[in-house]
Amino acid sequence: MFQAGDKIFYPSHGAGVVEAIEEKDFLGERHLYYVLHMLLRELQIMVPVEKVSALGIREVVDSAIIDKALTIVHEGEPDLSINPAQRFRLNQEKMKSGDICESAEVIRDLSRISRNKVLGTGDKLMLDNAQQLFISELMLVKGLATQQASAILKQAIDQ
Repeated sequence: MFQAGDKIFYPSHGAGVVEAIEEKDFLGERHLYYVLHMLLRELQIMVPVEKVSALGIREVVDSAIIDKALTIVHEGEPDLSINPAQRFRLNQEKMKSGDICESAEVIRDLSRISRNKVLGTGDKLMLDNAQQLFISELMLVKGLATQQASAILKQAIDQ
């Protein structure tokens, strides 16, 4: 169970902080909710405590794992043997997993592909979303401003 002040990552919304744990009535039953402050879009979300694992919400990774993910962003090559539809589905699964290393693979693969050809709309949106989610966790783990975290990710992509 998370505590107020814990730094978390929600695969759908990025990194954030548990602001509080509140008890609320819903349909005549009392439930515990996490009140989450999300960095992206300055969003506040209430999530039922019992739904946290199903939603993939986890603690933010440590600095060493962020560094490993940044290495993944600039090492390796995309698998060009799969067609765009298969790649899109595979990338969706990676993003839903909430694993930062898998998100780094999505960023790497789509960034590299975009150097040689124009990405489709779905791939462009996925790349942008993957970068935003990655940046939000990088900000929280390393204590950076948005511009600093963006510059670090861009540098890793461009290497």
